[in-house]
Amino acid sequence: MAIQETFEAPNVRRLRYVAVGGPLLLIVVVELAQWLLAPQLSPWVARLIVFSVALALLVVFYDQVFRRLEKIERRLQRQNQELLELHAAALVVTADLSLDTVLQTIVDRARSLLGTRYGAISVVDQAGGITSFVTSGIDEDLRLVIGDPPHGRGVLGVAIHEGHRLRLDDISKDPRSVGFPPGHPPMRSLLAVPVVCRVPHHGNLYLSEKVDGGGFTADDEEVLARFADQAAVAIDNAYLYNQVRELGAARERLRIAHEMHDGLAQVLAYVNTKAQVVREYLRQGRTEEAQKHLDEFAEAARHLYADVRQQILELRTVRPEESGLLASIADYVKGWGQQTGVQVELSLPPSIELVVEAQRQLLRIVQEALANVRKHAKATSVRVVVEQGADYLLLLRVTDDGVGFDGGAPTASAGGRFGLKTMAERAASIGATIAVSSQPGDGTVVEVTLPRAAGSRRETLHATTAG
Repeated sequence: MAIQETFEAPNVRRLRYVAVGGPLLLIVVVELAQWLLAPQLSPWVARLIVFSVALALLVVFYDQVFRRLEKIERRLQRQNQELLELHAAALVVTADLSLDTVLQTIVDRARSLLGTRYGAISVVDQAGGITSFVTSGIDEDLRLVIGDPPHGRGVLGVAIHEGHRLRLDDISKDPRSVGFPPGHPPMRSLLAVPVVCRVPHHGNLYLSEKVDGGGFTADDEEVLARFADQAAVAIDNAYLYNQVRELGAARERLRIAHEMHDGLAQVLAYVNTKAQVVREYLRQGRTEEAQKHLDEFAEAARHLYADVRQQILELRTVRPEESGLLASIADYVKGWGQQTGVQVELSLPPSIELVVEAQRQLLRIVQEALANVRKHAKATSVRVVVEQGADYLLLLRVTDDGVGFDGGAPTASAGGRFGLKTMAERAASIGATIAVSSQPGDGTVVEVTLPRAAGSRRETLHATTAG
């Protein structure tokens, strides 16, 4: 856009000088003509002739001036429209991390701005294979008739493999053309620009067949190149987002593996030991002792079953980066209440603004707090509250009416059996603080406070995303 601005400014200044200087020059010419014609013609005839010619010249002059102004105005309108389209595309790039959705928006808007019948955008991997091909102007039925997306041969291969711009008035006359597959709509003109990405991919943006029947211009090429820059940002964002998701999945698998080793594996080892003890007691005829160990065996199996169901629930809960923290909490709490039979009261604000990592850690704190309620509290009801205040960015509170515990006892410390140490570490990782208060017979309250300073980097997530 800076190139066009530097082009327009001298033209506007030049037009201003011509508009002011032209009439002055015409006045000088009129006076000079009258002076030259005065000896040969009568004053009135000379004046009539001179002013008639001057009027005609003045009409022609201002007609050219206004034509130039209209041309500049049309160009400015097109630039403004391009800015609006680029702005809209940029909003989609930053708001939506679905690659196909973003690419579809970019190619649709580029086609609309340049007034073409067809458009397409491709994403190519390092091996040169097309991993994504999004079209515009071709309906689903026609796409099915055409069949598989192109493989990068012919003139498309020039843009895909060589990374060159192409501007052709007639594709069929280019020696590199290999034709179209059966059912493909007829296309003569082609404008293609490369999409230069920073990630291990690249792409190409194509337009074909102007609606007005004209050919593509150098200005059209520059406009499409700017849309290609937006497409590059979209591809980079989508790639990095997928990398983060894969990293998050790997971390989640590692966490589950640790929990299975520390929890499930130990319980299974305990069950195996109990089974051997029961077998020995039965061999010795000591049925009462065997029955006692069988009861403990059954109790361990019940706890193991509950732990497995909770881990499955955690895996099935919608992730914060997909639906937002509030939707994830609502989804998990609903499933937890159905599994445990404990009555749950949930209070959430309409929306919350948090970075994704803070959302993940807060959801895990909620899950661990409710796991403690299931394992130890013997509660009949639980209240989960998320709220915002003037003094803090977020306050998370989990309250149960269970048996409680002695807060001064060693087992109730941060490293005790209630898993408070893990929750404290999660809270500290996002700059939050955690407080646990309890009394025997009076339930337990887990309260996490996230100060506003910890939320300087935000991502807006609304509760309505829960559906």
